[in-house]
Amino acid sequence: TALNRMNKFSILLISLAISFNTFAQIDISKETNQLNALLSKSAGSEEQLVWIFFNDKDNDAALKLESPVNVVSVKSLERRSKVLPQDKLISDKDLPVSVKYIDDIRKLGFKLKQKSRWFNGVSGYVTKQELGSISQLPFVRKLDVVEKFRKDYEMEEQVSGHLDKSSNPQPEGVHTLNYGDSFTQLEQITVPAMHDLGYNGQGVTICLMDAGFNNLTHEAFSSMNIIARWNFVNNSSDVSGHSHGTNTLSVIGGFKEGKLIGPAYGANFILTVTENAASETPIEEDNWIAAMEWADSIGVDVTSTSLGYIDFDPPYTSYTWEDMDGNTARITIAADYAVSLGIVVVNSAGNEGYNSSHNTLIAPADGDSVITIGAVTGSGSRSSFSSVGPTVDGRIKPDLMAMGSGVYAAGTSSSSSYALVSGTSFSCPLAAGCAALLLSYNPSLTPMEILGLFRQTASQSNNPNSLMGWGIINTYAAFQIEPLPVELTLFDGKYSDGSVLLEWTTSSETNNYGFEIQKRYDNTTFERIGFIQGSGTSSKGNNYSFTDNDLQSDNIYYRLKQMDFNGTFKYSDVVMIKNAALSDYRLYENYPNPFNPSTTIKYSLPRESKIKIVLYNILGNEVETLYDGEQESGIHRLTLNASDLSSGVYFVTMSADHFNKSIKISLIK
Repeated sequence: TALNRMNKFSILLISLAISFNTFAQIDISKETNQLNALLSKSAGSEEQLVWIFFNDKDNDAALKLESPVNVVSVKSLERRSKVLPQDKLISDKDLPVSVKYIDDIRKLGFKLKQKSRWFNGVSGYVTKQELGSISQLPFVRKLDVVEKFRKDYEMEEQVSGHLDKSSNPQPEGVHTLNYGDSFTQLEQITVPAMHDLGYNGQGVTICLMDAGFNNLTHEAFSSMNIIARWNFVNNSSDVSGHSHGTNTLSVIGGFKEGKLIGPAYGANFILTVTENAASETPIEEDNWIAAMEWADSIGVDVTSTSLGYIDFDPPYTSYTWEDMDGNTARITIAADYAVSLGIVVVNSAGNEGYNSSHNTLIAPADGDSVITIGAVTGSGSRSSFSSVGPTVDGRIKPDLMAMGSGVYAAGTSSSSSYALVSGTSFSCPLAAGCAALLLSYNPSLTPMEILGLFRQTASQSNNPNSLMGWGIINTYAAFQIEPLPVELTLFDGKYSDGSVLLEWTTSSETNNYGFEIQKRYDNTTFERIGFIQGSGTSSKGNNYSFTDNDLQSDNIYYRLKQMDFNGTFKYSDVVMIKNAALSDYRLYENYPNPFNPSTTIKYSLPRESKIKIVLYNILGNEVETLYDGEQESGIHRLTLNASDLSSGVYFVTMSADHFNKSIKISLIK
């Protein structure tokens, strides 16, 4: 038939493409700089792990929009209804990736690893030659590297033994449950008071993303309700493996009275493996994204995860601290999108400690909407290993703190063993469990309302900083108040080129007269700097923004005074902006690096200055003056085009006043 002849002709065309793919050049308009840098160092026959993104989804899939329950579960739809209009509970992002597109690139040699509905793409292995043919396909939109990470398990100690309860023993007869050695970690965040009221995570679904759960027969899990499990590393239902998941799962939801009790022991659990801790091979971000999408479709309410990044030498690539801006790492973009669907995303801040010159966060802890958790000791001081902010765009991170030093957890040597563990991986599930307790009390709470309640009641809510955020969680205090202001669902800010942009969103405008914007610096009081009129008494929400150009100090604090028509008012959370451009001269690492043929040099000036930026070769000889003159304060960028230079290592040096710094850059052609 004519149809058969057309199919045979299509197969012939694809076969011809396979035969001649060694001659196909990659369409550079579809290739990212990161992928270009990776491929420039690889042999033609070497397989690389890449993302392939498509222009659209096939028409048949669009029909599923008419029946949302065929796309995601009823529970997922119910959760989404808290944050999305009833007629827009699903979108094109929820539809599956085109099977036809996947089949076509497979015929060109692509080996499928993961699919992503949200990004409309697939990850997998392909050679440079095969990628050339794939890039020519009209439905292929973009090609990129799958970034890779590794969990730093060496920072997370597991030591046999028991806590010395004499410093903080559980008082007899005060609480309904006997917490044993887990009392200190729960009392610090006022969990026992919530359990006394009957809230234990019931009705809430929690997903853990980890390296494996190797001791699910432990006595602490005997009453746990595990509703789903999947291993995204080896594509199976076997989630055994590393001990790390056993520890984190017991911290959030274990129950053995007199030994160990987690804050959300009454919740339902989804277990996913996204990390291969047994291998030295880095973790790929596509595993995490696939797990998040799967959990969303089931109807997850809260996710708890710890994913670290470490810079790798070639051929591996990874994000760096400069990418921690909330909008670069793909897993961060996915995490923020999950929050927009009503999922409370809780992530550990990282175990990279303090660095005086830049943040030490791990992705996706830099997300605008992610609840980022640092670690404290049992006495409430910051654990030395706990990562710090601010993000590159100036936002405070971490958001909140919980105990991460000497946390009591289920052990792995037997079904009744216990251990002390340390790391932000364990403060994270404690905090996620607290979020589940609030949802047990009020299932209608949105992720941003929960974050707002925690920020408003944490130990340093009036003076947040980038070491401990808003401070240690106080779950019981958060439970006792309503979300304030009632109409406000998001308030955040970011620094950019000498200005601070404040943005906020309301869920409704009931009795809203307007917002007074207030600002203070360190050791000063809040003062009014502006006012924006509200839209009145509408039941619909609105988006607002305000730009502050008058920046006079390193640390700037903002809050909103929401004013109602009846004369009452409520304050928002405090947002702290780190004005990096005013604190010191800085020369940042170039991006991309290695590069070919151009790269961006970024630097900041605390005041108007005469500066000089010079490019030197490996022998120390001056190659080119990139800039020499006066510039105003703020963050600046310049582009180095090295088309006329040969491959090799170069140095960029910046001089200003008493400041002198060099960075090493690599040109690979």
